[in-house]
Amino acid sequence: MGLYYDLPVFKDVYKLILKLFEYTKDFPKEYKYTLGQDMKRDGIQLVRSIYRANKEKDKRKYLESFLDDFEVLKLEIRICTDMKILSLKKQAELSLLMDSIGRQITGWRNANLVRKVRKGTASNTA
Repeated sequence: MGLYYDLPVFKDVYKLILKLFEYTKDFPKEYKYTLGQDMKRDGIQLVRSIYRANKEKDKRKYLESFLDDFEVLKLEIRICTDMKILSLKKQAELSLLMDSIGRQITGWRNANLVRKVRKGTASNTA
C-alpha cells in the first residue's frame, strides 16, 4: 500500500480543494457561508475517502462514498455557475480537473472489483 498523498488522484483532489477555497472566497456573503462552505467541506470529504480507501483491503465502500460525494460537489458547482456566482471560465477549470479525478477513481474502483473477482475465483478453484 502506497501513501495516500503520493497517489495522483489525491494530488488532483488537493488541487481541486485549493481552487475551491480560492474561488469561494469571492462569493457574495449570502453564499460564502452556505454553498461555499458546503463545497469546501465536500472537497475535504473527498480526501477522507481517498485516505480510507487506500488503507482498507476492501476499497469499494470508500470509493463508492467518494463517487457519491463527488456527484454532490459537481451539482454544487453547477448551481454556482447557473446562479452566476462562479464564472464559466472557473467552472471549466474545475470541470477539467473533475473529469480527470472521476476517471481515476472509477478506474481504481474497477481495478479493485477485478482483483476481488480474481481472488474469489482463485479461492473457489483451490
